[in-house]
Amino acid sequence: MEQIGQMRQGKKKPSKYPDEIRTQAVEMFFTSRKEFKTRTSCAEHIASLLGLGSKETLLNWVRQAEIDDGRRDGVSTSETEEIRRLRRENAELKRANGILKAASSFFAAELDRPLNR
Repeated sequence: MEQIGQMRQGKKKPSKYPDEIRTQAVEMFFTSRKEFKTRTSCAEHIASLLGLGSKETLLNWVRQAEIDDGRRDGVSTSETEEIRRLRRENAELKRANGILKAASSFFAAELDRPLNR
C-alpha cells in the first residue's frame, strides 16, 4: 500500500536491491571485466556470486554507471530525476491553472448578472 502512495506522489518505487549491492556489483564488474571474454560472461559470473536475479540487471546498472560517468551517451541519473521533477511541477501548474480559469469564469459570470433590487 505504501508503495502505491509513493508512486502516486511521483516517487520511484523502491529498488529490489540496496544501493550498496548495486555499487559493489558495478565495481566488481569494472575490476574483473578484463578476466572475461565478453561483458555478458562477466555479468553472469558476478550476478551469480551476488545472487542477483539476472545478468541483465547488472548490465543495466553498468550501462547507467557508464552514462553517469560520461563514458557512454545517454540520459544520466541526475537528468532523469530533473525531468521527473519538472514533469511533476508542470502537472501541478496545469492543475492550478485549471482552477484559476474556472474561478475567473465563475466570477466573470457573477459580474455579468444584473442586480435584482
